[in-house]
Amino acid sequence: MKHLKAIFMNSLNLLKKYLIDSQLYVSLMGTFFAVFFMLEENIIKIPTIALIFITYFSGYLYTKYQNTGKLFYRILIFNVISGIISAVLILYNHNENRLIKWAIIVVLGLLYDSTFLKFFVRKIPLFKIFYVGLTWALINSWLILPEFNREIFWISWLFITALVLPFDIRDVNSDTIVTFPRLIGIQNTKHFAYILIFISVMIAIFSLKTEFYFAFFLTSIITYLLIYFSENSNKETYFSFWVESCSGIPLLFIILKHLLN
Repeated sequence: MKHLKAIFMNSLNLLKKYLIDSQLYVSLMGTFFAVFFMLEENIIKIPTIALIFITYFSGYLYTKYQNTGKLFYRILIFNVISGIISAVLILYNHNENRLIKWAIIVVLGLLYDSTFLKFFVRKIPLFKIFYVGLTWALINSWLILPEFNREIFWISWLFITALVLPFDIRDVNSDTIVTFPRLIGIQNTKHFAYILIFISVMIAIFSLKTEFYFAFFLTSIITYLLIYFSENSNKETYFSFWVESCSGIPLLFIILKHLLN
């Protein structure tokens, strides 16, 4: 029994190291969230999915490893190569207008957290959660679609903004800037997240196709529960795996529905 437990714990540690800590998982969840809306709009394209994943993955790698010395230069080379691949994917499968959209989103990502800048967005009190929601929402409603979709933008922005709040709860004792948990308390922060998700669901009900808003509604229930039980004493995997998974769950429900049918 001890041997099996050791194997299980080693497997979990490997998954955490290579899936979560590598930024692979959050990149996949962001991609899955975008694919959910691509399916709803019936515009699934493999090159576009690849573009979204590369954009998320290279961006999160840059943010995490920008202060790691020699390793950062490897990440920087990887990001340059990723940027070239992304540009080729866009120009070959779309047009110059899509390239401009992608470039704007990349710049927004750099402005969020770049230590070479004297002042970047992450240092602005209370603003971080809205900015993260903005970049994800622009990918879902602007980058992947021929025309800007207002409803998808608001659904994405409100939902992702709410999902960032549990991470602020996690970091309430270590953040050096004012965040919502430090300003209004943990419980009020949870109530704020509930309101954001509720509004997001209401918009989804009136704008998405039936099976998609139902999948999103079920996801909101799970998200409510995860936010409710969010405490800064929870293990890191509670946030980096379970809370992070919420953005990928709507697509999971759509896949399960089609498999069961």
